[in-house]
Amino acid sequence: MTATFVEAHATPARSRARDRVLFGAAYYHEYQPTPRLQADLDLMVDAGFSVIRVGEATWSSWEPEDGTFDLDWMQPVLDGAHERGIAVVLGTPTFAVPMWLARKYPEIAIRRQDGSRTPWGTREEMDYTHPAFLFHAERVIRAVIGRYASHPAVIGFQVHNEPGLHQIYSPAVVEEFKDRLRRRFGTVEELNRAWGLTFWSHRLSTWEDLWLPDGNGQPQYDLAWRSFQAAITREYIAWQREIVDPLIREDQFVTTCLSLDRPAFHEQELAASLDVTAANPYYFMQDDLAAPSAGPGEQSWLTSGAWSVSLAADRVFATRQEPFLVFETDAGPIGGPATNYPAYDGQLAQCAWSFVARGAEMIEYWHWQSLHYGTETYWGGVLPHDQRPGRIYREVAEVGRQLATAGPAVVGLTPEHDLTILYSVASKWGLAFQPHVSDSDADPHNQRNERAYASILEAFYRGAHEAGAQVRLLHDTQVVGADGAELLAPDAAVAAHPVLVVPGLYVASDALLTWLDRYVRAGGHLVIGPRTGVADTDACIRVTPKPSLLSEVAGVSYQEYANLRSPVRVVGEAGAPWVSEDAAAVDWLECLEVADADVLARVGHRHYGRWAAVTTRQSGSGRVTTVGVVPNDALARDLVTWATGVSAWEATPGVRRSSALNRDGDRIHVVLNWSWDEGDAVAPTALEDLLTGQSLAAGERLALAPWGTRVLRERS
Repeated sequence: MTATFVEAHATPARSRARDRVLFGAAYYHEYQPTPRLQADLDLMVDAGFSVIRVGEATWSSWEPEDGTFDLDWMQPVLDGAHERGIAVVLGTPTFAVPMWLARKYPEIAIRRQDGSRTPWGTREEMDYTHPAFLFHAERVIRAVIGRYASHPAVIGFQVHNEPGLHQIYSPAVVEEFKDRLRRRFGTVEELNRAWGLTFWSHRLSTWEDLWLPDGNGQPQYDLAWRSFQAAITREYIAWQREIVDPLIREDQFVTTCLSLDRPAFHEQELAASLDVTAANPYYFMQDDLAAPSAGPGEQSWLTSGAWSVSLAADRVFATRQEPFLVFETDAGPIGGPATNYPAYDGQLAQCAWSFVARGAEMIEYWHWQSLHYGTETYWGGVLPHDQRPGRIYREVAEVGRQLATAGPAVVGLTPEHDLTILYSVASKWGLAFQPHVSDSDADPHNQRNERAYASILEAFYRGAHEAGAQVRLLHDTQVVGADGAELLAPDAAVAAHPVLVVPGLYVASDALLTWLDRYVRAGGHLVIGPRTGVADTDACIRVTPKPSLLSEVAGVSYQEYANLRSPVRVVGEAGAPWVSEDAAAVDWLECLEVADADVLARVGHRHYGRWAAVTTRQSGSGRVTTVGVVPNDALARDLVTWATGVSAWEATPGVRRSSALNRDGDRIHVVLNWSWDEGDAVAPTALEDLLTGQSLAAGERLALAPWGTRVLRERS
């Protein structure tokens, strides 16, 4: 293994048939101030735990001195879990290096963009391309996995933890970046042409002229750099997998856990080399989970809104288009000593069932016990600081009881969807560097906004949630490969995804845009959102009318675009009475000029009202609807309802439903009341309550307590 890594490879999933949704928490007996292993494990059994996750954060316990290993301390944990029928996921400990390694090899600290070294004292401070780190990482991986791979409690392995936290600017990494550019472009003349380096006199005469990424201001360079950083993260995880694979049984899986918005990884490409995707979705609780949504809310690695819980699950499912694992999620308050917002009664069950309904086969909380020291002292666990079971423990135990009662009927669910949203990591990176909206009130010209792409995509997703529609995400890299190869036939896509929403597809290849045109001609309904078809795969703006390569089939194009300082009302034309009174455009507007399309809506503005805001055009058996604005929740809800024809269950305002098909072909409905008010919904057909055994006839009202959950089966 060298600092240049090996290429990641797609690996067929190992056998992982499950007869129940696994349920548990991360468990670190080594963190407990007093020994209490047996008491902890007994409490876990009483709470319905079937799995724990261990070992990934304790390299200095496994190897307290360079080359001196202590592997015995984990044995009682695994033995005790196995005696109680609790499975174990064992982690490699490479995301938090021991201080003896930092002392002996200070050069493994990440070089940051400003040239400084990442200081020690947190975690993931190391450059995981550095040979000294890789040597010691491989040694501890082989020691830990070699010792415990055969233990009967261990069902799988987590390699590393939440990869991609930092971009790495070390000299060796920069040189590897140049080498890959040389392999891709061949000559500096071709790079000059592709990146437009005539601008500001950036033309290269030799590869040595390529400037360091530290102060880069060119979008083409930035997109290539971010793609490269994602590649070395993917290759690093694949390298760990290649070490682990020969040491483990065929019935054990290998994964890592994803924090979905890390800056240096591509979620779908990384997941392709794993057996199953696992992720760590966190969210604000209490009134932040109320529905209807109060708007975008505060979004970061800690999200806000009931809709954001479903979106996180849909993103994880989309990485492999199959069921997934939740390795970490809120048990108590998350985020630090000043963010103490524990769940209201019932909310832990709501969120757990939201994940299960969207395909989760494991729910694990972070974490079992609230810590008494360290950075995450105030990240609340299942047990509080006094280590006595309390309200949170009882809420968690109720979730465990519910999952056990539902049993195999809710395992391996395939979530249903009314529309599909095309997701583009490359466009996320491209819009982060040249965003359509600033992330700073103090500096409206701020060039970077990591959430620019999300602000467009989430606008459509929230609208779907408000309409009672369900969403499937489909990565652009699952449609057309990096080499332009078609991975999904347009006619097959129409059958599986009859309504395809493409918001913010800023960076796209000719092959992908052509595929979208073919999708329409095959009979699909394509909804083009703003900032789509703007730039090529190097982030150079296309010279063709926008949306590029789609303007003909859409019957519209635009030259002008504008930011909106405040929301502007959107008014439906005669053919669109469904546009509601509170529909509005926010942040961004594209001035759509109509060549051959029906205008559905315009903005109510003296200047911009001359152009269309929403148009639609029939093309053979297909249709293109072009949305030239970022919609508010009302307009997005209107568009989704019109495009899909979805008819939500008759229910009170806070009630939302998620449905999925199980392995027997039965439809599972998870009905949630995201509200303080008593809620109800009308059963559209005969249903069985999986948690109570109650039978409901078609047309019967089902009651939901405040923050209540019902899990219903519709027999096939």
